[in-house]
Amino acid sequence: MTSYMWMWVAIVGAGLLAWATKYAGHVVPERFLENPRVHRIAAYVTVALLFALFAVQAFTTDGAIVFDARVVAVAVAAVLLWRRAPFIVVVVVAAAVAAVLRLIF
Repeated sequence: MTSYMWMWVAIVGAGLLAWATKYAGHVVPERFLENPRVHRIAAYVTVALLFALFAVQAFTTDGAIVFDARVVAVAVAAVLLWRRAPFIVVVVVAAAVAAVLRLIF
């Protein structure tokens, strides 16, 4: 098969896998989902996945770990959120910090 055909096999396979995952979610018994342990694990998995996405976006460039303006901007945003600043203020100030640091360095 050509590489074009393999691409379509991968696309169809990914679609079937997505469908099977969604179907599995519908056939899981409700008593299993109501277990407090399942709720706790689901919450931890969600936080871990979001942190992993954040870490990849904030600390890497082209597969290398970097510490640049994004890291400082995230730290500023974290402090502002901790101080209970309005979300729009957090976004604007963090973006301004990143922009100024990129302009300077």
